[in-house]
Amino acid sequence: MTSSAATVEEYLAALSQDRRDVLSAVREVILANLPEGYEETMQYGMIGYVVPHLLYPPGYHCDPKQPLTLANLGSQKNHMSLYLMSVYGDSATADWFRAAYAASGKKLDMGKACLRFKRLEDLTLEVIGEAIARVPVKQYTERYEETLRQSRRKRKQ
Repeated sequence: MTSSAATVEEYLAALSQDRRDVLSAVREVILANLPEGYEETMQYGMIGYVVPHLLYPPGYHCDPKQPLTLANLGSQKNHMSLYLMSVYGDSATADWFRAAYAASGKKLDMGKACLRFKRLEDLTLEVIGEAIARVPVKQYTERYEETLRQSRRKRKQ
């Protein structure tokens, strides 16, 4: 479910206490590990962690008005979600993330980018923190640009 909240604080305040507690704990891990340059904001009706236009003026190629997203954290109807775009956009990072999660002994409920969970106990916060910490802004934007170049080459062929 998307929210019309204008701020992260409004978003969290609108949640039930149990979901607020879980998302706040995940948020603390993200903020503690977020490399310099990224900003926390509201994006797509969720809490977003983005490369601001000041650092990456082109923004997200599908909607340049949007800053480039690293991660989104939100409450859905039947679960909570953490969208890790750095895991989605890089096969080496995806392989590392899945292996690290498996080593934790926790069950991973994840699509390409969306990690779904119902309780804090479902998560391995250390792995999430490391996934956030391992992608500095410069590396992330360079990888994003390379992915766009490769995609454009494939379409021309």
